[in-house]
Amino acid sequence: MIKVVFFDFGGVLAEEGFREGLLAIARQHGLDPQEFLKTAVDLTFNHGFVTGKIDGKIYWQMLREKTGIHASNDALTHEVLSRFTIRPWMLDIVKKVKQAGIRVAILSDQTTWLDEFAKNYGFFQLFERIFNSYYIGMCKRDLALFDYVVAEMGVKPEEALLVDDNQGNIERAKQRGLQGIIFQSKEAFESELKGKFPLHENHQ
Repeated sequence: MIKVVFFDFGGVLAEEGFREGLLAIARQHGLDPQEFLKTAVDLTFNHGFVTGKIDGKIYWQMLREKTGIHASNDALTHEVLSRFTIRPWMLDIVKKVKQAGIRVAILSDQTTWLDEFAKNYGFFQLFERIFNSYYIGMCKRDLALFDYVVAEMGVKPEEALLVDDNQGNIERAKQRGLQGIIFQSKEAFESELKGKFPLHENHQ
């Protein structure tokens, strides 16, 4: 019996802006996109940007030093934020999950960028809790994060479902007893979700 669904942000609730933004920055600077992406993601996790140990200014400066890019912090941040596009149909699913009596939360490896993005779209109010790695000090690479969020929501691990587009995150959640759905397409996701619990269609 699922009582809580944790939704990832980038790649689930919204298009994956971080990855696409970084690839765009690489192309603008004539760098190998995949190599640049790997460097940028490694910096994000290894130096604690995703867990709040450094801020965006320091992150971009470190990335400039590592890769030779020269754009301003604002320009680089814009490349990322402009590519996080909310999926309205996914927010509709969130509403249907709530109508089915199931609690919903965001669980995201994000930074203050999530707050900035949410200001423009106002979707936080749909969710009971926002678990953002930047403020928690743990990310989905830490098994302890999954113990923490189920305890915070007051449910058993097997009563929680994680929806994520990263296979590694799903596998780690399952190691801690949670259920998981890997997001790959709208159709496959809706089908798999309906296999977990009934969703009522709105007929107007």
